[in-house]
Amino acid sequence: MTKLGFMIGAATVCAVVVALAGPPVNFKGTNNELAPTAIVATASAKQTHRLVLQVNSDEAEVMTLALNNAANVERYYTGLGEKVEIEIVAFSPGLNMLREDTSPVKDRIKAMAEKTSSITFKACGNTQENMAKQENKPIHLISQASVVKSGVVRVMELQEQGWSYVRP
Repeated sequence: MTKLGFMIGAATVCAVVVALAGPPVNFKGTNNELAPTAIVATASAKQTHRLVLQVNSDEAEVMTLALNNAANVERYYTGLGEKVEIEIVAFSPGLNMLREDTSPVKDRIKAMAEKTSSITFKACGNTQENMAKQENKPIHLISQASVVKSGVVRVMELQEQGWSYVRP
């Protein structure tokens, strides 16, 4: 490619970029116009961030990590003044996280639930039912947990609704 061809190509790209950028913006804020950063901040403040955390392990370290993730995400978005919803879904051996008799993190869950309504806890009903049959006794959950029919289905449905998914 010749220098002239290269320069014509570069000029064309610049022209397209300028054309797509739209009209100039008044950065002084006169006539009650918003600067571009204010428009972005206003748009993102309306968005609710949604995160589902899966816990399917009975290891205390995994449960603690899920709670740490939830607390960090909640603190981050609250600090920005933005809305956030976090749901921790426990199933399979992870249901031990929400059991009254086996949870190594129940005191922390209680403290978190008292501090914020942004973080909720869901227990798999299928797992609860199967554990009750195996142990031949009712499985009581902590008061902060609510039961969903299937933990896996709950995670899947939240993802289908656009929730972000993390497995600690």
